[in-house]
Amino acid sequence: MAVRPRCSADWQSAVSRIGNPLTVAIRHDSNLCKINHFQQVFLERRTGECTPTVRLPSAATAAALGWSFICVHLCPSVANISAFLRILSNRLSDFWYVLLFLALCGNVFAAEEKTAVQPIVPPPPAREFRAAWIATVANIDWPSKPGLPVAQQQAELNSLLDRAAQLHFNAVFFQVRTVSDALYASTIEPWSEYLTGTQGRAPEPFYDPLAFAVTGAHQRGLELHAWFNPFRAGHPLAKSPPAPNHITRLLPELVRHYGDQTVLDPGEPPAQARALAVMLDVVKRYDVDGVVIDDYFYPYPQKDTLGVYRDFPDDVSWARFGAASGLSRADWRRDNINRFIFKLSQSIKTAKPWVQFGVSPFGIWRPKNPPPIAGLDAYEKIYADSRKWLAVGWVDYLAPQLYWAVASPEQSFPLLFDWWRAQNVKGRHVWPALADSNVGTKFLTAEIPHQIQLLRQKNDPGAVHYHLRSVLDNPALAAAVGAQYSPPALVPTSLWLNFTSPPPAKLSVYFQGKSAHVVWRANPNWPAGWWLLQVRTNGAWTTRIIPGPRTEAYVDNLSPDALALRAVNRLGNLSAPLFWTPTKYTAPDTARGIKK
Repeated sequence: MAVRPRCSADWQSAVSRIGNPLTVAIRHDSNLCKINHFQQVFLERRTGECTPTVRLPSAATAAALGWSFICVHLCPSVANISAFLRILSNRLSDFWYVLLFLALCGNVFAAEEKTAVQPIVPPPPAREFRAAWIATVANIDWPSKPGLPVAQQQAELNSLLDRAAQLHFNAVFFQVRTVSDALYASTIEPWSEYLTGTQGRAPEPFYDPLAFAVTGAHQRGLELHAWFNPFRAGHPLAKSPPAPNHITRLLPELVRHYGDQTVLDPGEPPAQARALAVMLDVVKRYDVDGVVIDDYFYPYPQKDTLGVYRDFPDDVSWARFGAASGLSRADWRRDNINRFIFKLSQSIKTAKPWVQFGVSPFGIWRPKNPPPIAGLDAYEKIYADSRKWLAVGWVDYLAPQLYWAVASPEQSFPLLFDWWRAQNVKGRHVWPALADSNVGTKFLTAEIPHQIQLLRQKNDPGAVHYHLRSVLDNPALAAAVGAQYSPPALVPTSLWLNFTSPPPAKLSVYFQGKSAHVVWRANPNWPAGWWLLQVRTNGAWTTRIIPGPRTEAYVDNLSPDALALRAVNRLGNLSAPLFWTPTKYTAPDTARGIKK
């Protein structure tokens, strides 16, 4: 039927009833306008040609001009013919305009067939792993001190996550087990003293810090990797006595006192089983993106009261399990750690194949690897054969602690980084840990940006900053890191995990002036880690990375000629793009898009 716009509401109502393959013909003098689904083209009849010019006028302008609407189907069918005849019977005065419209359709279609439509090709997104440690041991990062009210603890953690997201980090390593304790609700180990001031005391009113942190991180587009220390059982600066259910009280036979350190003996199978059970409990109950352990395996060498280095006191476990193994004591200790790493890797993948496993070992595997590297021999002194874990592919990522300057002669940052990359025959991620905490003492502020730039000279760049507050509490360093991490980046993919791309969402776009409201609906069976929204204006692309829980975005002060939306799963894999375009007469893509 015919529709004559009387106001903006009538105009909107008329357009809202249009759907493919409906077309609206609008009469005014010798001009015709066509709206075909989301395509809006103003056609002028000039010397036999059909030329696209501007968008449709406003509703008020259309009404003032006396334009009228005639809706017809272009698909031939009985229903369409009947509708067309009803139109003619109601609006005979429009007959000649309808004939003119149908005649012009041939020109329109001919013009469209001859027009080479440029393919819509969004630029690939930037990818880089940008993580920061959030240390809870000794209240280094969070909470600022033990025993704070719950509301203040939560506000502090929200602030850390907010700042990390503002600086375009995309992951945090949140420490949940410091000394065989828990910063989460555990039935295995006691609450940490760093949370409430007393080991074993739950927060009041009750909340679960790990669940709170996971939710908060994901809402901000940050991965959360649960950070564990597997064998430490006490801290020399602890102020709270062990809780009744702490392992030093329940299973004291597994505990060794070594200098000022209290640790579980890795040579005791029950000690390994305990650490493994704790970590798998977290993997199964929490929506963490990864599990990471640091450089504490066998403890670092300790001196006695006379200043003499002493051997680790594992005579009991050596006699029971090592002496008959056929290995030297050093090789047996290394084998204990190797078997633990292998079991942990396999158990995580069995429980949740998408959860990544990483280790952050001491940055030097052995001195003279490569020459002229000098320093602690981690292979010999703490029995960590970290090169093996990378070379055989037991880890998804290795974050060697390269806590030295680029120009350090005996611990050269670039030499060590290149050496670790050369060991990566399985193609896993190598993302060094950086010593942001050295800025202001051993490092100038420019050292960290310099190291980030060096890492980017290789493929699969990434870094883990130790630690978050050392960045945030230093305005100059925060500005320098923020400058390096602008624009935002997706996490790199982990192709060996064999995860398929997620399915696309359902996309809708609504306009109000120059603002576009982009709305999508995700597949409930495929939760997204992020959304990649790319907008093309005058051939130039802008890229936005949106946290997975969100389902809408606004594009302000732009008149886009194309939008592309992709779902990104938690391993960084992209769905096929969903495109929206207001017209098929689009400007070609530029050679390189603009990302922001």
